[in-house]
Amino acid sequence: MTHTTLICGSLAFDKIMQYHGRFAETLLADQLHRVNVSFLVPTLRTEYGGCSANIAYNLKLLGGDPLIMATIGQDGGDYLERLRNFGIKTRAIKTIQDAYTAQCFVTADQDNNQINAFHPGAMQFSHENNVADCGALRVAIIAPDGRDGMLKHARDCAAQGVPFMFDPGQQLPMFSGEELLSFIEQATYLAANDYEFEMVMERTKLTLEQIAARLDALIVTRGEKGSEIYAGGERYDIPAVPAASVVDPTGCGDAYRAGLLYGIAQGYDWNTTGRLASLLGSIKIAHQGGQNHTFTPVEIANRFEAAFGYRFN
Repeated sequence: MTHTTLICGSLAFDKIMQYHGRFAETLLADQLHRVNVSFLVPTLRTEYGGCSANIAYNLKLLGGDPLIMATIGQDGGDYLERLRNFGIKTRAIKTIQDAYTAQCFVTADQDNNQINAFHPGAMQFSHENNVADCGALRVAIIAPDGRDGMLKHARDCAAQGVPFMFDPGQQLPMFSGEELLSFIEQATYLAANDYEFEMVMERTKLTLEQIAARLDALIVTRGEKGSEIYAGGERYDIPAVPAASVVDPTGCGDAYRAGLLYGIAQGYDWNTTGRLASLLGSIKIAHQGGQNHTFTPVEIANRFEAAFGYRFN
């Protein structure tokens, strides 16, 4: 049986700039109707990001077999080379020649307030990819991506009989209650943080119990409070793993989802799968960016045993 996991989601560059002052000292409350300001940002860094690549990166570190299905722009050559050098399959990534790769421009001040601008670029063409072109698959995830692409890939997975995890993330506000109901009916698993899940319940008019009953598993994350997995009429409380340091939460949810997908592909029980996911989130948060941490399968097995008292493989 194949263990290939299809990762449907965004590919993006994150441009992160640091302003050494305070926005509050420049943005005047009585003049916000005509803002014209400029911030000197002495530091600038570019991070490789996007949900699909972040998830695939962590899954590959675990020893999994990720296949990214996404769209990238004319400026994405270096990113594709990076993914290939890391051993991640890129045959399902489509280059959109007349668009730029999705990019997030983040300016942060010394109080960690942020002004962000997001250019979706090539991500808007994600619906041009087809799940049927990807070959045999064990499981898939529909992570945040272009709206039309997320809708299409869910339909494609259902038509192909591929079990998939719906992970609406920051794209959740783009979907109506009816569309969210459709995702839930087609999906095998749903993963969301506590805020997102409250929105899912509000828009679908369903309770937690009603949503869980429609899925093989419902996963709700609660940050440092851990997470919960509802599966087979049972609730599994997954503890958070204390982090070595808290540096950057960017990509922690993606790392967690990689742990879930690996556990599903390997056939682990939900207690083990959730704990592995929790450990990955803890490792990621101690590093800047979504793809700058590293570990080997042996190291993760040892850290898992140290945290939970048993080995997962």
